Amino acid sequence: MMNDLDWLLDLVALGTVADLAPLVGENRVLVKRGLRQMRQTTRQGLFSLAGVSELSVPKITAMDIGFRLGPRLNASGRLKEALASFELLTTTDVFKAGELAQQLEMQNRERQRITRDMQTRAEEIATSQDKDSHLLFAVDESFNSGVIGLAASRLTEKYYRPAVVASKGEEETRGSCRSIPEFHITDALDQCADLLVRHGGHAAAAGFTVKNENLAELVLRLKSVAEEKLSGTELKPTLTADAEVSLSEIRPELYEKCLRYLEPTGYGNREPSFVARNVKVKNSRTVGAEGKHLKLSLEDEKGLTHDAIGFRLGDWHKNIPARVDILFTYELNEFNGRVSYQLNLKDLKKS
Repeated sequence: MMNDLDWLLDLVALGTVADLAPLVGENRVLVKRGLRQMRQTTRQGLFSLAGVSELSVPKITAMDIGFRLGPRLNASGRLKEALASFELLTTTDVFKAGELAQQLEMQNRERQRITRDMQTRAEEIATSQDKDSHLLFAVDESFNSGVIGLAASRLTEKYYRPAVVASKGEEETRGSCRSIPEFHITDALDQCADLLVRHGGHAAAAGFTVKNENLAELVLRLKSVAEEKLSGTELKPTLTADAEVSLSEIRPELYEKCLRYLEPTGYGNREPSFVARNVKVKNSRTVGAEGKHLKLSLEDEKGLTHDAIGFRLGDWHKNIPARVDILFTYELNEFNGRVSYQLNLKDLKKS
């Protein structure tokens, strides 16, 4: 029996996951019920958005929202205004829904291009100032304020340091911050509150606005706070596995009988991860823009082949070892209407 408000739960799931709310407690319950509602939705906009995202609506997962639907919905607001996304989710016109979905797809591709260019420029600025700084800071008048957070995230991932990317206007500068578990970025901004027009966030991400006359002092003070907090700390990311397995133990039945019942997984409720050692590499290639992602065919002890994808691990392709130790999650993958199981590589090293 459907509650009067159940028809809105697909939107609740969409917003909760896309906004990176932790998938624990009531959030997890709402997203789980929302996904069930989404898989039987009649919203034309969701069908069209799933279409350009190469997804099947009855099989959408929280991961699909986070990595495929969410970025497309957010693209319009990042580049211009979010009206197109709102209209997509509310229209009952199938033709308008298709046009809006295509518009968001094009805006998302433009957003990806801008983010890549901005990341390159932000990295140049941040590392040229002080390569060994405990906090990276990049500010430029050309930066698009809608995607500075994405560029900051990439810097934090690459250098494992708190990072700030800021867009400088005529009178004020808007900044977006991303951080690591060892450094509470909003606490750091609190210590600089006298310099800021406004700020807010949480431990891992924050934003602020500062008058341009206070910008230089803010950079110095944030770097000083980071130096004090992180000095003597080994700044290396730590990945934790839930179990060490033989690759031959990773089979579709494991997903169907166990892993899928842990859904929805995502921020705050990560997927189970595994380590397998001395795995044979049969084939290696790069995929994606500029070959940033790594695609492997791996052979287990019984001679069976497993497909694996490593996002932003493309640099490994040039010197991939014959045998590797891998840390991965196991997932259901749908692409171009084809459903398969694959390893999602989080890290690897030579055996």
